[in-house]
Amino acid sequence: MLERGIASWPKDSMGVIGSSLGGFYASVVAERTGCPAVLINPAVEPARDLAKYIGEITAWHSDDTFFFREEFVDELRSLRPAAITRPERYFAFIAKGDEVLDWREMHARYAHCRMRLLEGGDHALSDFDDHWPAMASFLGLTSG
Repeated sequence: MLERGIASWPKDSMGVIGSSLGGFYASVVAERTGCPAVLINPAVEPARDLAKYIGEITAWHSDDTFFFREEFVDELRSLRPAAITRPERYFAFIAKGDEVLDWREMHARYAHCRMRLLEGGDHALSDFDDHWPAMASFLGLTSG
């Protein structure tokens, strides 16, 4: 579905930004298209981390329930890039204070990439606005 959604994007000038599970998907897109990616506290092993939620669960920000199926975990496992093939294509923002994901695992996965290892912080990167100029510059959205 993701590949269909970006099929018409200009591959020579596109870039992606993703946070958490979106950071995992941004890595998938970057590996498959060659585009640059900004990652914010990216999930490294979402298949492993989400396997414990198989079944009926409650949505994060509401009382709505939905079914998380085992095949979703299998799909995540099959999507995971075996390696980061061109580290210069990535800029990772990793908060040591992330309360959801282990910053050490993120750091190890993206060790050879451009990175901002942030003291403290949180999973939501609450100080996002402070980092946006560097992100935009990396993606060529600004001249600075």
